[in-house]
Amino acid sequence: MYICTLMRNSYKNLLLITLITVLITACSDFRKLRKSDDWEKKYDAAINYYEQGEYYRANVLLEQILPIIKGSEKAEIANFYYGYTYYYQGQYLLASHYFKTFYDTFNRSQFAEEARFMFGYSLFQDSPRYNLDQVSSKEAIVALQGFINLYPNSKFVPKADAALGQLRSKLERKAYEKALLYYDLKKFMTGEYLKASLVEFDNFQDDFPGSSFTEEIQYLEIEAMYNLAEVSIYSVKKERYLEAISFYETFIETYENSKYLKKAQDIYEDCLEQIRKLNS
Repeated sequence: MYICTLMRNSYKNLLLITLITVLITACSDFRKLRKSDDWEKKYDAAINYYEQGEYYRANVLLEQILPIIKGSEKAEIANFYYGYTYYYQGQYLLASHYFKTFYDTFNRSQFAEEARFMFGYSLFQDSPRYNLDQVSSKEAIVALQGFINLYPNSKFVPKADAALGQLRSKLERKAYEKALLYYDLKKFMTGEYLKASLVEFDNFQDDFPGSSFTEEIQYLEIEAMYNLAEVSIYSVKKERYLEAISFYETFIETYENSKYLKKAQDIYEDCLEQIRKLNS
């Protein structure tokens, strides 16, 4: 038993030593390549590193030789792989830049279609959570929609469509949360916050027709206009109660079985009562 255990431990130690030796040799070879003046050797090594999934090393070597091989036959695949080395390292903005550069430079390449897709898809990958700034999401939408317009029959279209759906959902959620944020300030019962929320409710419906949030937004629009009428000066109260009634009538035409119907009806009836008092 002791001998078996000893042999197993010796075997493990041998494997560890072998692994360390291989790693040290690989690192030494890479350092030599970086310092080498032989661009062809660097090119071959970069392609080999790329195909083995060693994207950092491939990236370093490609960066060194791209200015040298510019205009040559090898420049095309090298530039294409260069974009992917950034993509696979999670550096999506840099990847999008180099995929676009590739497409602009090699637009007749067999890889042009894929590069054009990856330009937009890299921006999609860089898109943050909905509650953060969505500039990159908007840029990704433009890029992916542009790709679909250019290549409507591409094998990448389903993936582009799926990404577009996710990006638009983020923008929709962002706009919804923004509208609610303004309305949540109604506790201050100031006309400015209520007016701002009404603008956001209107913008949301224009930008996202048919949204799953529309029912709630349209109800809150009634409530916001009613609250605005409540805090308004006498001369505009009646006009704003009438606008709240108009919102209500539009709401019940579409959502006659809404969970918000009882609250909306209560507001509607009080609007009628307030107008009656104003007219008396």
